[in-house]
Amino acid sequence: MTITICGSMTFAKEMLSVKEQLEKMGYKVFVPGELEGLDLNKQEEYKSSEEHAAAKIENDFIRAHYGLIVRSDAILVLNYTKDGIPNYVGGNSFLEMGFAFVHGKKIYLLNPIPLTIYESEMKAMQPVVLEGNLAAIS
Repeated sequence: MTITICGSMTFAKEMLSVKEQLEKMGYKVFVPGELEGLDLNKQEEYKSSEEHAAAKIENDFIRAHYGLIVRSDAILVLNYTKDGIPNYVGGNSFLEMGFAFVHGKKIYLLNPIPLTIYESEMKAMQPVVLEGNLAAIS
């Protein structure tokens, strides 16, 4: 099975760690292109949302990541605590879940669905909640 990892880029280190764990379990794994060449010892911070958007446009990160989702059997959303929000799923990850859903891909959430204004939409996509256990992927 091929799995594309999704989640906030705040979790870049975790993405690479989970990728390694899944590959040891025999899965083919894609991660966001933004991780290429990223110095994980020096987390890159954008000065503004405009600067971050410009980087995404310049490198076509969004379209490229959606291409990986199409090539995958499933996505795994890494939803850890971010900015005090447990099980955070941001705008990009929510869109990726919807994209995966309409393309018939299996959706895994590492942790439970967060309490958000779009909680019911996430539930309607019927993700498999792993409760932090990668071995629960089937």
